[in-house]
Amino acid sequence: MADLTAIVVSWNVYDLLRHCLDSLVASAEAATSDQAQGLDLEIIVVDNNSGDGSPEMVRSEFPRVRLIANDENRGFTAANNQGLAASRGRFLLLINPDTQVMGDALASMVRTMEANPQIGVLGPQLLYPDGSRQPSRRRFPTFATALVESTVVQEWWRDNRFLRHYYMDDVPVASSDQVQQVDWLVGACLLVRREAYEQVGGLDEGFFMYSEELDWCRRIKQAGWQIVYFPGATVIHHEGKSSEQVVPARHIHFQSSKVRYFRKHHGAGQAEVLRWFLLATYAYQWAREGLKWLVGHKRPLRAERLRAYRQVLRSGLRGNAP
Repeated sequence: MADLTAIVVSWNVYDLLRHCLDSLVASAEAATSDQAQGLDLEIIVVDNNSGDGSPEMVRSEFPRVRLIANDENRGFTAANNQGLAASRGRFLLLINPDTQVMGDALASMVRTMEANPQIGVLGPQLLYPDGSRQPSRRRFPTFATALVESTVVQEWWRDNRFLRHYYMDDVPVASSDQVQQVDWLVGACLLVRREAYEQVGGLDEGFFMYSEELDWCRRIKQAGWQIVYFPGATVIHHEGKSSEQVVPARHIHFQSSKVRYFRKHHGAGQAEVLRWFLLATYAYQWAREGLKWLVGHKRPLRAERLRAYRQVLRSGLRGNAP
């Protein structure tokens, strides 16, 4: 077996994918030192039918990378499962293509997992491209969290105790520089022990994208493994470069995945209340943008948003039932 399999799911992010793969190779090479024998790294790229030449770039510039080229966009979650099924690493790294691994982060993460057999999932410190810290520690969401996070309520009420609790902002700032157990971690870069993966299975493909890592971490934690934030390794995350290409679909997948998560873990009642509440917020936003369009304020922008919100409303945010 390899020490580590890195799985990168890509869709139309040619330049970012190249930088990500370069950083993975460089980090594995940086592992060779007096203290380490190097890192046997397997890289698998699962491409979801990109039209920007990404598969051809991987074949020509990274011949040692294993490429799985889908003839359709199977979704982020299903594509990750393809990579997991094909992997041979003792540890499995799910990493987004809009990331860059810094220094010997890969080796330090693997060494930490090897020294602590109770850890099932480990996540590094994420940084924005300007070097500032990107919050990635999370507690499991409550129903109140779901009503606020990424809705117009958050727009109106940014500083609230529900989100402070969810984002762990109520924990002393210094703790973000300390190794600690958490409920779950943002999925831009997650190192998973093979035994944990084999025990609970892969990602739930009912989540096309979004909330899949939340659900996975919850299942792994319920199986008795620790979920650990490890700031000793750092990864730059450009955030959302694939999903921003299709704004209506991003809204639909994000909110319908939230509804699916609550249906799966908290029951149909909460899920239906949440679904109707979210639809009401999009109806409000559609009406607000329509009024702004009528008075002639930035009409191209308002028209784009009207189309996006209309698609969300037509979707019903039903998603797939667990």
